[in-house]
Amino acid sequence: MKGKNWREALIERVKPYRFRYDEPLAGYTSFRIGGPADLLVEINTRDELERLVSHCEREGIPWLLLGRGSNVLIKDQGLGGVVLHLGPDFGRIAVDGVHVRAGAAAPLALVAETAARHGLSGLEFASGIPGSLGGGIFMNAGAYGNEMKDVVVSAEVYQPGEGIISLTKEGLELGYRTSRLQRSGGILLEALLQLTPGEEESIRAKMKALNAKRRAKQPLEYPSAGSVFKRPEGAYAGRLIEEAGLKGKTVGKAQVSPKHAGFIINLGGATARDVLTLIEEVRTEVYQRTGYWLEPELRILGRE
Repeated sequence: MKGKNWREALIERVKPYRFRYDEPLAGYTSFRIGGPADLLVEINTRDELERLVSHCEREGIPWLLLGRGSNVLIKDQGLGGVVLHLGPDFGRIAVDGVHVRAGAAAPLALVAETAARHGLSGLEFASGIPGSLGGGIFMNAGAYGNEMKDVVVSAEVYQPGEGIISLTKEGLELGYRTSRLQRSGGILLEALLQLTPGEEESIRAKMKALNAKRRAKQPLEYPSAGSVFKRPEGAYAGRLIEEAGLKGKTVGKAQVSPKHAGFIINLGGATARDVLTLIEEVRTEVYQRTGYWLEPELRILGRE
């Protein structure tokens, strides 16, 4: 980063919607963990986005897009450079026939609710996922046998150095908890989803049943980042952890959930170091007992 006043220069150049210096990021994640961002910028138009990212790329300033923070662990030292947060104009939702067009900042649960209200089926699985549409497509979020790739038709993406491009579902390269966006650095702006006509009553009944199942099996009463580990081939991470006798294992204020071993929960005041230490202890113990080396599903971000 160039010069001591790079933050002031960026603000003057971009004139963003909102910004904060040295903003603690714990309040921006579902884990309620995370050190400060050098600069947190909220933007509300595509033009602002392009100006900000172009300025950062040109000046060598690190930048990162943070959505609803439901699948991330931010280290205690925080994030250097700029953390980008999309404003309300990126949260619009529109319905046209069997299609739903939604902005990247729209909460997945709200997109699912809007679809239900219009008698459209296919997003029931997403009604309890706490992330945004952008994060859901970035990770190809899924639950109960369905994934975002089942409903995505196309997307508009801001690709640094190229501008705004349109991608088909195939072009998004959606796979198990992965997408092209993770590899290309592209920022999803909005997506078009195709759903199936249905009866609102039955759609809501399915949503209610799935959310009841989620509440019964997942520790939703504590802050967490959802499933910590990817599903290993031929097994389930939570089952392997439970069979290793690690339910309830605690480091500091971080704990392997007694309710669902695939979750690590924040008992109140947990640090990223607590969570990272617990992750490594769980991985080591499971590997020694089973030969499976668990890979994290959550994104671990931040400086050392």
